[in-house]
Amino acid sequence: MKTFDPVTLATPFFILTIILEIVLTRLGKLRANYEAKDTAVSLGMGLGSTVAGVLIGGATAAASLWVYQYRLFDIPMTAVWAWVAIFLLEDMTYYWFHRLAHERRFWWASHVNHHSSQHYNLSTALRQTWTGGVAGTWLLWLPLAFIGFPPAMIAIQKGISLVYQYWIHTEAIRRLPAWFEAVFNTPSHHRVHHARNPRYLDRNYAGILIVWDRLFGTFQPELDEEPCRYGLVKNLGTFNIVRVAFHEWIGIAQDIVRQPRHALGWLFGPPGWSPDGSRETSAQLKAEWEARRATPAPKLDEAA
Repeated sequence: MKTFDPVTLATPFFILTIILEIVLTRLGKLRANYEAKDTAVSLGMGLGSTVAGVLIGGATAAASLWVYQYRLFDIPMTAVWAWVAIFLLEDMTYYWFHRLAHERRFWWASHVNHHSSQHYNLSTALRQTWTGGVAGTWLLWLPLAFIGFPPAMIAIQKGISLVYQYWIHTEAIRRLPAWFEAVFNTPSHHRVHHARNPRYLDRNYAGILIVWDRLFGTFQPELDEEPCRYGLVKNLGTFNIVRVAFHEWIGIAQDIVRQPRHALGWLFGPPGWSPDGSRETSAQLKAEWEARRATPAPKLDEAA
């Protein structure tokens, strides 16, 4: 079977649909927010991610081929059942990678740029990491090669997953049929993932199937009464692409230099962790929000 790269094939579609979304928004036919500098950063991050992928791609491919030599089974790329299996296993792998990338600061540092836009549109999907390869998250896919899935098969399925996730970065599509929303990741589910509202933090890690979030307790539906606010808990306030790409790595380095005895916490604690509790993690922000919500509002006569 000939191999192919789904992302490369889909790139012209990405560019055309971004242009189409912008044009239809200007004509009042769609709901989407674009800002020229923000879109430029997203496109620049996408280009840089492609270059970084080329530079490190040989090493990751070599690692997969080396592991594949010691595979447990010979899984044929021509079997339908094998594609069903790789679809499910790769998608679950993506879920745990994505969850790790949000819950531990070292891997958040390579993923945070994807969440740095305060807008949510198709161009946001292209705001990809430059440092994911250095962070080593690709290691999570090596067990699939050890099981016996050919590295080319794994690469194709990873590409299919990335292409699928492109179209869910939009506000133009509100809700899809209930059966689809129950099984698949959708624009509604992924808007929640990109939101910085305390209620929505660290939810909906899905790639293609939202069932993993439902299964592992990280699902949160989008609520009409609470619109999503996008970006980071503390937004960058800059369109400097170098800062967007590396700001969290720089922050980690500064924290370690300042307090080296807490190096492990600065590296592998949750984003927002600090030894004295002066910063706030997602869990703390959620707890504070829950406490505010549980506290009844004072009556008018009591307030007086």
